[in-house]
Amino acid sequence: MVDFSARAFGWAAVAALLVFAAGCGGGGSGGASTSTPPRPPAAPPAGQTPPPAVGFENGTFAASSSFANRCALPRTGTDPSGRAWPDVQGTTTDENNFLRSWSNELYLWFDEIVDVDPESLSTPEYFDAMKSLETTPSGAPKDQFHFTRDTDEFLAFAQSGVEAGYGMDLAVLQSRVPREIRIVLVQPGSPAALAGLERGDTIVETDGVDVVNAPTQEEVDVINDALFRVALGDTHEIGVVPRGGGDVVRVSLTGTEITTVPVQTVKTIDTPSGPVGYFAFNAHIEPAEDGLFEAIEQLSAEGVVDLVVDLRYNGGGLLAIAGQLAYMIAGPAAAQGRVFEELEFNSKHPVFNPVTGQRIEPDLFPTTTLGFSRGAGEALPSVDLERVFMLTGPGTCSASESIFNALRGIGVEVVQIGNNTCGKPYGFYPQDNCGTTYFSIQFRGVNAQGWGDYADGFAPGIEAGPAGVVPGCVVADDFDHVLGDPAEARLAAALTFRDTGACPVAAAASGAESPGGGIRIEKDSVPVVEPPAWRQGAWRSP
Repeated sequence: MVDFSARAFGWAAVAALLVFAAGCGGGGSGGASTSTPPRPPAAPPAGQTPPPAVGFENGTFAASSSFANRCALPRTGTDPSGRAWPDVQGTTTDENNFLRSWSNELYLWFDEIVDVDPESLSTPEYFDAMKSLETTPSGAPKDQFHFTRDTDEFLAFAQSGVEAGYGMDLAVLQSRVPREIRIVLVQPGSPAALAGLERGDTIVETDGVDVVNAPTQEEVDVINDALFRVALGDTHEIGVVPRGGGDVVRVSLTGTEITTVPVQTVKTIDTPSGPVGYFAFNAHIEPAEDGLFEAIEQLSAEGVVDLVVDLRYNGGGLLAIAGQLAYMIAGPAAAQGRVFEELEFNSKHPVFNPVTGQRIEPDLFPTTTLGFSRGAGEALPSVDLERVFMLTGPGTCSASESIFNALRGIGVEVVQIGNNTCGKPYGFYPQDNCGTTYFSIQFRGVNAQGWGDYADGFAPGIEAGPAGVVPGCVVADDFDHVLGDPAEARLAAALTFRDTGACPVAAAASGAESPGGGIRIEKDSVPVVEPPAWRQGAWRSP
């Protein structure tokens, strides 16, 4: 998990897809997730004659199912549920034809894709071309969330929070000389934690290479291999300057299976005006259901009168988890029977969800557990608040932003402390084909007021839909304090705003902060340290 680039995220539909959509559709009752991987429509069984080659004709599309599971390198064996992989022998052109037709069928902005000959590019490059090239009102790319991941890795992380790494998340504050890379999160019990590494430590060496000043691409490749391309069993020497300064400390770290703990540092802060709850929520993955349940149950029992939810590194994940947390914040009086979110698909699908086949209806706030990591049907606890404080940064994305939008849609005040969120009112059903899971925008979500136009993110002091301006303070991330420390800049600002209604003096975010709580990748500067592209986005599933 070392290549999180200061973003925490989750990974996860129904029918032929992995069902991570429990609690959404038909009033939000939903069902539990399954252990089966997301699959495309079934191809003819192995042994049948493949269809004749399809020549490229601009604007003419065969059904994606006619190309599904026809792989240049078919998988053998079984998936995590014990079913045989459905792959049959095919070609790269078959895989590209699947992506072309699937995108035309389901992509939200299908009519903005430039049609490309499937024989002209390799499969990864071809998928990169299957997206809109338009921009938002601010000039940012309209689709910043188009990416892939190895299906085995995706399933491991989505279902259990497991992936390869050292157990530390990084912020690349400066990608060119003089580079600055700092540790922002360390997972309990991980190699990084056991080596004594902490939030705020600065990485200055990897395998003897000067991270700050290395001038050659060869040396930067060493840095990227050690920090962002870690596989199981890989061992690298990392040199850090501890938070607060001092001599370089060198530790040997080996890539291992890391289990993300999505809910951390649950605590109550005593103040003269009553107890304030706090927790860091870093990933909308299945284990978060249990973690959030226990956190809210604890804070409710402790009688908190306000709540601070730290979402600064939460890039999204399961929308049903977001709905559960929003319900637990607002409580039954405010949220039960109310609309959490409604999905809008492309113009080809105005009535029925094109993936599940269900009629498109508003998703209500879930009121019970859904079976992700607790038994289904248990009534959710709540703190019943009319106001909540959210700590944010550009790594706050997707399902995390849905919490914002949904609560504001039912009249709960959201006070934002930090910096702009990433701006992703969109989601997708992750789709496997031939061992790669594809993430392609398929729907837009709106709240109970029918609003979801936050493609440039939520920002303190900026108008955000019918609910008006988002109150709060712009505050830089503070790597010199651990998360949950009342002296940490964003938490301290929330506590100050709560008491005074004003932002603390000098509470301003650095202009250098960008997605991931600090990543700044400068493409015109070579060589640069650059985390993998799939870490630059987030997803959520309906």
